[in-house]
Amino acid sequence: MTPGDRLRAFFRLESTAALLLGLAAIIGLAAANSPLAPWYDAFLDLRGTVTIGAFKLDKPLLIWINDGLMAIFFLHVGLEIKREIVDGELASPAQALLPALAALAGMAVPAAIYLGVSRGDPAAVDGWAIPGATDIAFSLGVLGLLGARVPLSLKVFLTAVAIYDDLGAIAIIAGFYTDHLSVSAMLLAAVALGVLFALNLAGVTRIAPYIVVGILLWVFVLKSGVHATLAGVFVALAVPVRHAGAPDDAPLHRLWENLHPWVAYAILPLFAFANTGVSLAGIGAEQLGAPVTLGIALGLFLGKQIGIFAAVYLTVRLGLARLPEGASWPMLYGVALLCGIGFTMSLFIGTLAFEDAARAAELRLGVLAGSMLSAVAGYAVLRATAR
Repeated sequence: MTPGDRLRAFFRLESTAALLLGLAAIIGLAAANSPLAPWYDAFLDLRGTVTIGAFKLDKPLLIWINDGLMAIFFLHVGLEIKREIVDGELASPAQALLPALAALAGMAVPAAIYLGVSRGDPAAVDGWAIPGATDIAFSLGVLGLLGARVPLSLKVFLTAVAIYDDLGAIAIIAGFYTDHLSVSAMLLAAVALGVLFALNLAGVTRIAPYIVVGILLWVFVLKSGVHATLAGVFVALAVPVRHAGAPDDAPLHRLWENLHPWVAYAILPLFAFANTGVSLAGIGAEQLGAPVTLGIALGLFLGKQIGIFAAVYLTVRLGLARLPEGASWPMLYGVALLCGIGFTMSLFIGTLAFEDAARAAELRLGVLAGSMLSAVAGYAVLRATAR
């Protein structure tokens, strides 16, 4: 399969996955506001236990989803980042500059808007990173609904911006959303990480050894206090990009392609179903006008489009980069709007920032409002301007 065929197949899959993701979110929200609410809560509270000798992991289903399945999602993200840096759209400085600057501004401006809105509520400040995220599946899915109206170069640009966003989110999670650290668990994690890179240096191209050691790494990272999803990124960095004896069967590409349907059709919809179920009972103007709700919604809808479009405009006008081939400024503005679809990534960061129920409701309202506004506005602009 050529790189162009792989890109087209990827975008076709994302369009369908986005519809499923949206449906899962609607079902979760509906279930939490219907007579099924006790069943919904009981489902997420189901306990899952793994016991090996004296070792025991006992977590509710919601934690297994957010800490376990999302580690697989971040493994997939890490593979995508590594692939694009080595062989893809981020392989050269010239290709990487425009989406990198766009992503940086697209994280900084929403954070500034959020902090400006929430400055009167010190307890809300922890959520500053929530509106800086972009949901790659949902945003590409909306873009995919326009089909051939949108040039492939714009889809690649949006993918690159979302990848940089994910890279920023990984750094933010590691630096700002960690608990008290366990030195012994971190040392064990370091040993597991060393084994992974030793496998790479030894030329091991079978996926199974990386997965087995990766599971151990996930356990050690979970116990260390660093968020467990980062284990997925570490595993991705160790997986070989190339197979010397079979160039067309690179381990990284093979694992990415095997994981992609599971991530798109199972893990992300399940995460959306589990994390959008906020009860709207008793929610009024106070919750809708809360600093967290407004900060997230405005950060996603206004901050993303302002930051990304301004960064692209200045970079192009200064002669540092060119617009994506076949794209116009109105089309680029539409893509900047779509980057405000934070959804699963914003919800995920929000679950790390806020744990109390009141904040959780405000978080979800803000993410849903900002993401839906961005999706509708971005689609409308691109529908009107793209041919």
